[in-house]
Amino acid sequence: MSILGTRVVRTEDPRLLTAGGTYVDDLRVPELAGAARVTFVRSPMAHARITGMDTGAAREAPGVLAVLTIQDMNDLTPPPPPEPGSEINEGAPLPLGGVWSEPLLAVDRVRYVGEAVAMVITDDSYQGEDAAELVSVDYEPLPAVVGVPAALASKTLLFDGTDSNMAVDSGDAADDAIFDGCDAVIERTIVNQRLAPMPMEGRAAAARFTGGKLTYWVSTQNAQISRFILAGALGMDPGSIRVIAPDVGGGFGAKVGIDRDAILVAWAARRTGLPLRWVETRSENLVGMTHGRAQQQTIKLGGTSGGRVLAYRLDVVQDTGAYPRMGGFLPFLTKLMAVGPYDIARVQTRSRVVVTNTTPISAYRGAGRPEATAAIERAMDLFAAEIGMDPAEVRRKNLIPPDKFPYSTPTGATYDTGDYATALDKALAAAGYGELRAEQARRRDRGDVVQLGIGLASYVEITAADAAAGETARLAVAGDGTAIVYTGSSAHGQGHHTAWAMLVEAELGIPMAKVEVIHGDTDLIPDGVGTYASRSLQLGGVAVHKAALDVKEQARRVAAEMFEAAEADLELDTMRGTWQVRGDPAASRTWADVATHAGADGLVAYVRYAAGAPTFPFGTHVAVVDVDTETGKAWLIRHVTVDDAGTVVSPVLAEGQRHGGIAQGVAQALLEEMIYDAEGNPLTGTLADYAAITAAELPSFELVQSETPTDINPLGVKGIGEAGTIGATPATQNAVIDAVSHLGVRHIDMPATPARVWAAITEATGNAESGAGQ
Repeated sequence: MSILGTRVVRTEDPRLLTAGGTYVDDLRVPELAGAARVTFVRSPMAHARITGMDTGAAREAPGVLAVLTIQDMNDLTPPPPPEPGSEINEGAPLPLGGVWSEPLLAVDRVRYVGEAVAMVITDDSYQGEDAAELVSVDYEPLPAVVGVPAALASKTLLFDGTDSNMAVDSGDAADDAIFDGCDAVIERTIVNQRLAPMPMEGRAAAARFTGGKLTYWVSTQNAQISRFILAGALGMDPGSIRVIAPDVGGGFGAKVGIDRDAILVAWAARRTGLPLRWVETRSENLVGMTHGRAQQQTIKLGGTSGGRVLAYRLDVVQDTGAYPRMGGFLPFLTKLMAVGPYDIARVQTRSRVVVTNTTPISAYRGAGRPEATAAIERAMDLFAAEIGMDPAEVRRKNLIPPDKFPYSTPTGATYDTGDYATALDKALAAAGYGELRAEQARRRDRGDVVQLGIGLASYVEITAADAAAGETARLAVAGDGTAIVYTGSSAHGQGHHTAWAMLVEAELGIPMAKVEVIHGDTDLIPDGVGTYASRSLQLGGVAVHKAALDVKEQARRVAAEMFEAAEADLELDTMRGTWQVRGDPAASRTWADVATHAGADGLVAYVRYAAGAPTFPFGTHVAVVDVDTETGKAWLIRHVTVDDAGTVVSPVLAEGQRHGGIAQGVAQALLEEMIYDAEGNPLTGTLADYAAITAAELPSFELVQSETPTDINPLGVKGIGEAGTIGATPATQNAVIDAVSHLGVRHIDMPATPARVWAAITEATGNAESGAGQ
């Protein structure tokens, strides 16, 4: 029996739960002995010109070793000028160049609260906080641009040399002809609000430059990409940079590579010759780390009175914050996945990317795909209400049937495999959908204060969108029978060490306890990509699997020599982890025997695996909420999900990813939002104001199993890391609206806070009473 698919406990947990993790701030390595601390001086203004800066008092403060500003950055080679038109690069996940370029430190203008304007280096962090306050910066305030409407109006421009605040405009011109023949058409502008990723460990970096080599420790999802970024920013040969990712306390996309503050730590270490360490505070994290989502979406959907959807239009305006770090890439993914799991023939999409005086936007768990699902799922519910049909039935009528796969969408995606209707039916059955609707009817008939809401969301998402980039693995079996996996994937909570060891044991029979997994060190693993976009198992895991197959064939040749037998006559007993001649198990050789006989290097295989295409997980979520119609308070009482990510290697790890994703998705629907006032000041810049979800707000999730293997990779696996987030948000939002829909409420923007729900009820019932009075 294979270990794959069994409930193996995580091998990472004993260390994390006893000794604890070793994060950047915990490092006590010789290279960082006596490391000085970095503190950033950050702009308190959203938009202003810098007219002067006085660092004299700070330089004289106790413990201050250096104060660095943009004037000190004369040892960096400026980037080449962009090619004409390069600022419009919708499909590339790179920052836009040209006039939209973002400096490492603010030059003569700040564009958001929290932008770094100087660095203070001190003996300890407490001295740094005091000295940073002594750096005097003169600002000339400029009007702030906050929100999509203000950005589109372009009365104030964030960048000189532009005629608007729009960095990208791409897609189809609106043509209402696609709605010809529709019996019913709905249209609404909705908001997918700005969120803070808020990993438990914020951004952190440490650096030491000596002997011409930079050693750099950083909390990142990609050590190798971080090295590439550093080499470009600092003008260094990648071979003279070693990047180490120790334990990483969460990333959620916001730690893909490294950002400017972390780059500056490396630069300052080289500039000063001092070992340096920087660990941001939570307040810094909430305004300095990139945010996510922040889309205004206009949805228009039409179909027949019988429930068949004929046409859909999605117009996205992406608030990208002060600098378009990911350019048009996030809305590109939103448009690519616009139709979701539905068979819709006529589709139009458009996206615009605008800059505002707020923290820059980048990837956050799902990165463009949750936004697409939120839009189409609200549209499906609005359409169902318009034609008076149950929302589950509308979905069933429009889901892509299983005999149409692989399915090419009008937006350019090719879905690999799927059984969307079965996922819907499984979720409805597990939830007891019929009885839930009956209970809802009873509460409505009684006029209960607390009403029941049932929300659905059927979704499909793209994982490993960069499948062609691939991932690496090196597997070595030593003379003592142990194995070491060197992986280009980068673990930060997912359980890579467990999964990779399972793959080795399944193929080679080497017990998991004898398999060590190493990641996140560019000296040991110079070639790798890292972890994001739910890519790890289907790329990094398959690379490990293929490396194991390679080692097995090497071992077969060595064992044949040892037995003086034909290779074809040998077999590996994976239950015992021994080689033997077929039919003669009494005479066997262990992995230690074979590896020793192979020579000093043992058995070693290196694989770089690139898939031919992405994969497309799918599923259905059913959220059940109670809503107090007198206060507007909504709380989730049940959440039932089917999340199909192909073959499941580790049920424990897959369930953990689903749990975390669902929690974050529910948080967006009910609680979380980064809010700015009209002057660009963050109003939710601390955990006293930013409503992070906790276990107290969540029920136990009801997870239904479903496995539809893909034929894209030999393991049949798809990504699972973001699925929960993608399905949970619209299901929960739809549930809240459903609970009060009988009162006339048609839509409530996220988060569905008590104030918003109460206001929607008041407006709807007030309008109803006003109409009755007339």
